[in-house]
Amino acid sequence: MKQLVIAMLIATLAGPAFASGNHAGGHDDKLAVGEPGDKSKVTQTIRVTMKETEDGRMLFQPAVMKVRKGQTVKIVLNNAGQTDHEFVLDQEDKILEHKAVMAKFPEMEHADANSIRLAAGESGEIVWKFTNDGDFKFACLIPGHYEAGMHGDVSVTTK
Repeated sequence: MKQLVIAMLIATLAGPAFASGNHAGGHDDKLAVGEPGDKSKVTQTIRVTMKETEDGRMLFQPAVMKVRKGQTVKIVLNNAGQTDHEFVLDQEDKILEHKAVMAKFPEMEHADANSIRLAAGESGEIVWKFTNDGDFKFACLIPGHYEAGMHGDVSVTTK
């Protein structure tokens, strides 16, 4: 019996930690907003700057993207700000759900194809295929950044 209790304790301690750490799994599959794209099929590049303003606002420039259903887009991100920022692309309800989780676990890191976190001065990219039409969002979900204005809209049309 003692060995069983010890084995159970070890198994519990060796299990995954969901309260913090890396937010991975599941998002690399198809989402309503699309799926990871193939770099060789990129038909458009959108350059986005992430930054803070002197009056305390945080923003993406541009804050609106328009793409076509089926299009593969390379989103090149530059953090021109003084603090870390992230870019998360998803449905609005999923963005708000994720924002609530980030409020509880602000140090959570992402390992999803639809998101990237960049330190001040860093650049990165996301290659994304927009498989469905509709209205979607992108946002920085670091606590306080969304509220400071760091979110935008993606319109995916069939034309």
